[in-house]
Amino acid sequence: MTTIPSDYFYNLVQNRQSDRAYDTRPVEKDKVLKILEAARLAPSAFNAQPWRFIVVDEPVLKNKLADAAASRVLGINHFTKQAPVHIVIVMEPANLSSNFGSLVKEKTFPLIDIGIAAEHICLAAKAEGLGNCMLGWFDESAVKKLLGIPKSRRVPLIITIGYPATDEIRPKRRKSLDDVVSFNKY
Repeated sequence: MTTIPSDYFYNLVQNRQSDRAYDTRPVEKDKVLKILEAARLAPSAFNAQPWRFIVVDEPVLKNKLADAAASRVLGINHFTKQAPVHIVIVMEPANLSSNFGSLVKEKTFPLIDIGIAAEHICLAAKAEGLGNCMLGWFDESAVKKLLGIPKSRRVPLIITIGYPATDEIRPKRRKSLDDVVSFNKY
C-alpha cells in the first residue's frame, strides 16, 4: 500500500472551496472518470452504496439543468451555466440492513453516505486541479424530468465541476476549534 504524505491531504482540504466561476476549458473525460471512481469507492452504511451519479456535460442539457438550479428570486446559482460538468447524485434504494438501521437509529444513512461520496467527488476534483461546488438548492422535479429520473427517487445534490476562473483561494471563515470541539463531554 502506498502512503500519501499527510501534508498533501491537509493542503487539499485547506484549498478545497466552493468555486462559483469557471473558465471555458472543457474537463477531460479521464479526469471525470477518476473523480467518479473516488465517489464509487466511498464508504457507506452496510455497504449499501445508495447512489447513482449522472454526468451532465452535453451543453444544451447542462444549461437546462443550470436553469433548474438558478433562482431569480434569491439570486443564487447563476454561475452554474459556466461549469462544463454537472454531476447529479441520485439517492437509490438502500439495502435491507441500511434501511433497518436508519429506522432503528432514526438516521437517514443513505443521506449520510451520499454526503461522504459527494465530498470524495469534491476532493478528487480539487486533486485534479478542478474547481467544484455542491448545490442543494434546485428544482428537483425539473431535474428529474430533464434527466428521466424516476419520481420515486430523490436528488439530494448536484455538483458543478470545471476549471476555476481564478487561482485565488479565499480565506476560510470557520468557527475556532474551541467552538466546535470538546473532549470526553459536551
